[in-house]
Amino acid sequence: MSYPRVGAPDFPGIERGVLEYWEGDGTFRASLKGEDEFVFYDGPPFANGLPHYGHLLTGYVKDVVPRYQTMRGHRVERRFGWDTHGLPAELEAQRVLGLKTKAEILQLGIAKFNDACRASVLKYTDEWRSYVTRQARWVDFEHDYKTLNPDYMESVIWAFKTLYDKGLVYEGLRVLPYCWNDETPLSNHELRMDDDVYQPRQDPSVTVAVELETGERLLAWTTTPWTLPSNLAMAVGPDVDYAVVLVDGRETILAEARLAAYGYADVVRRLKGTDLIGLHYTPLFDFLAGTDNAFQVIAADHVTTDDGTGVVHMAPAYGEEDQLACDAVGIPTVLTVDDAAHFTAVVPPYQGLHVFEANRPIIRDLRATGALVREDSIVHSYPHCWRCRNPLIYKAVSSWFVEVTRIRDRMVELNEQITWVPEHVKHGQFGKWLSNARDWSISRNRFWGSPIPVWRSDDPAYPRIDVYGSIEELERDFGVEVRDLHRPYVDELTRPNPDDPTGRSTMRRVPDVLDVWFDSGSMSFAQVHYPFENTDWFEEHFPGDFIVEYIGQTRGWFYTMHVLATALFDRPAFRSCLSHGIVLGNDGQKMSKSLRNYPDVTEVFDRDGADAMRWFLMSSPILRGGNLVVTEQAIRDGVRQTLIPLWNAWSFFTLYANAAGVSGRWSTTSPHVLDRYLLAGLRTLVVDVQTHLDRYDIASACDAVQSYTEVLTNWYIRRSRDRFWSGSQDAINTLYTALEVLCRTAAPLLPLVTEDIWRGLTGERSVHLTDWPSYAELPADPELVERMERAREVCSVASSIRKASGIRARQPLLKLTVATSADLRALVPLIAAEVNVRDVVLTSVDAVDAPVSQQLTVNARAAGPRLGRDVQQVIKASKSGDWSVSADGVVVAGGIELRDGEYTLETTLADGHEASALLPGGGFVVLDTTVTPDLEAEGVARDVVRAIQQARRDAGFEVTDRVRLTVTADPSTAAAVETHRDLIMSETLATALEVIEDMEGGELAVSVSA
Repeated sequence: MSYPRVGAPDFPGIERGVLEYWEGDGTFRASLKGEDEFVFYDGPPFANGLPHYGHLLTGYVKDVVPRYQTMRGHRVERRFGWDTHGLPAELEAQRVLGLKTKAEILQLGIAKFNDACRASVLKYTDEWRSYVTRQARWVDFEHDYKTLNPDYMESVIWAFKTLYDKGLVYEGLRVLPYCWNDETPLSNHELRMDDDVYQPRQDPSVTVAVELETGERLLAWTTTPWTLPSNLAMAVGPDVDYAVVLVDGRETILAEARLAAYGYADVVRRLKGTDLIGLHYTPLFDFLAGTDNAFQVIAADHVTTDDGTGVVHMAPAYGEEDQLACDAVGIPTVLTVDDAAHFTAVVPPYQGLHVFEANRPIIRDLRATGALVREDSIVHSYPHCWRCRNPLIYKAVSSWFVEVTRIRDRMVELNEQITWVPEHVKHGQFGKWLSNARDWSISRNRFWGSPIPVWRSDDPAYPRIDVYGSIEELERDFGVEVRDLHRPYVDELTRPNPDDPTGRSTMRRVPDVLDVWFDSGSMSFAQVHYPFENTDWFEEHFPGDFIVEYIGQTRGWFYTMHVLATALFDRPAFRSCLSHGIVLGNDGQKMSKSLRNYPDVTEVFDRDGADAMRWFLMSSPILRGGNLVVTEQAIRDGVRQTLIPLWNAWSFFTLYANAAGVSGRWSTTSPHVLDRYLLAGLRTLVVDVQTHLDRYDIASACDAVQSYTEVLTNWYIRRSRDRFWSGSQDAINTLYTALEVLCRTAAPLLPLVTEDIWRGLTGERSVHLTDWPSYAELPADPELVERMERAREVCSVASSIRKASGIRARQPLLKLTVATSADLRALVPLIAAEVNVRDVVLTSVDAVDAPVSQQLTVNARAAGPRLGRDVQQVIKASKSGDWSVSADGVVVAGGIELRDGEYTLETTLADGHEASALLPGGGFVVLDTTVTPDLEAEGVARDVVRAIQQARRDAGFEVTDRVRLTVTADPSTAAAVETHRDLIMSETLATALEVIEDMEGGELAVSVSA
């Protein structure tokens, strides 16, 4: 067959052609074959924003793994998913509608508001589809799932009811992170997903004094003065040492370890925390006077003496640990602020003030009553809402919880069945989080989300709770068709309370919706509408085989999926998980549109191509858990180091196969040493990439492909040019085989470029419809590979000497001496040609006047325990040269034999041998850098050959065309051309060579004609 003419690559153009071919051919659909299914979970993004680098990175992994598994014979469904509920959608709808508060939403109407939410979450679906398609990610958009679909939501409420029936769901008043802007609580795991949730914030810190019933003043410290009107207790550490000191004549108590911080020294007496527990005190404010069991000193394990006074003020409505400690002694939780974090009428002086605005008035009033001891300012790491970025508060809210603490140990056990990449995440970030997991708040007092399927009697005199897990159950009890599970329609489902004989009370749904993470955590079963459909399929294919997201999802999607899988099915949700790092801007900071600190994705696609971006991201440390700085130069480096060499190999093949008029065929029978080496390396490539991809080590797979491509272009092709020039069928077949297998092996990593090359090479439908290469079909020759690698090391070191000596590569030299234990005799011609020397002398290290020396260093720490005082004698001998190494490698210093580990023996170059260098595998080389007139003339002739070849290309001649040459040069160059006329004519396919001597010494001029 005739191969396409291949010129300089326009990778974006090539890629667009491949994408058009796939679309017309239906290649993706054709790849969905086979019975052995590999289950991949596609974490759903929000579609009310445009995709960013994080989506791009994860999307590439989501494409690499399924492509690879498809080639391994698996069927891999890739349904795209959309995360549609929750605050992101609500905040966007509020922005569009110009709404600020929940009250304004209720005034507009929940139906209209949720319609706006529905519209916002699907706003950018077309842009997402275009973006995903351009990055060459194969995904099924036609059968996508959306968390807003009734089928999906029905599976979600089934999960809630199942947990409820198992006793794993409860309702309680608990202190939670609370966003006053969005008027809803958050789960604790949401505060640990992103590093920027915690931001530096400056707040007032105050020390206040309360008077104990025994007359002393007790000092307490807080960084939230706004919580002091809600104070109901003071906590001490039972085992903490406290001191009574005189301050302005008053006995004052604080932790002894904090005396210096306050400048106190006059200790009257000392107490233990246990001596203070149970004492009552006069409250700072009288707003909560009469509260049961309040205003006493209690014990708390979280009290420390690291800062403050060693006494913690307790406001059980606004501190998680406060509430637990107060609950233990019967102190109730009393709320003083509303849903928007404004003080209520419970505290009249501050009514209507936002809690942060109330800090100053509260401090002013404490100062006026004499309760303020000290006021400071503190900059501390403070949690912010990950959606709206406002500072959070902690607030007691009525919420529904999954009792994670009951299944925590089982979650830890099931984690052992998961393969994590990187491995340290299993027992590190994820494992530690599981070990300390708390109950999960799953209700949100918002509007757009899956409903909490709980109906409660509106009359406490006739209590009843109904929990529903299906649309069928709802339709049965409420007697109407249920088409939409969203508010307000689901709220309209009411019925008389069956337990009320008066018939006056009504069953009404609790108004909350489910945490959007409950939606996401249900993805594995809800996407297939389990248990209402696809029951057999799900139960046979759960857990999923693979998921991927960034490291923060160890506290998000990975975590919530694991919680629900453990609670519902007593199984992990997934078998393998890749948790990657974070993509950063070119300044090492978080990517920012305003700072423009990252290259525009579309511009990169249009300039370098999607494969270039894929290679940059997939070959980087980010897939091993590190973070990655994105720069345009780094993306282009991937093009230069991998894509262009691969393309050049393909171009070289087409050039010489077409010139010889032959077709390549798959063959591994060539006896030539270079062909055998390339094919043996090809087998190693397949084994290595397969091993890496089986372990989801994509970056190492990229390393293996790049290394082989470098060998292919910079060693095999360069050293085989004469064979291709002569039309060697063995060479053409070997390169054909290498390119065919390399394209299949690299197909998941470079799907567009390999598709174009492979189809041009084979004429077949698609590389992505072929099987993964079988390494068993390729020859193994580890001995040859090892010898060739040693030869390449020799050439590399010799080339470094040339460069350091300022001698160009085309200048022949006389001799290279190689002192090594490796058997390189069969490779001497290759070494000579590569290094451009006339003679290569192989010898052993001991057989020549070596320009190297050895240095013995004694490890005193290792040798000392055995040798005792003699170790000093050995050290002295090592420095004076009184030591030797026997033929069998035994080291003796100062007459004492040393053992392995007690010394290091280093070989170094002796002074004055600039044309010598050590070999990485042991031994050294010596390059004779003397340039004789004869050698210089040959070097000039080779420079002329290069100039002629360039002139041939510039004139448009084919590689096989015969040409006539005219060379005009200075007398010295002209003489060199005449001396090496035969060499020049042979190398350039010249039928005639006229040499014109330029007596004025002008620059070399070459004329080429047919």
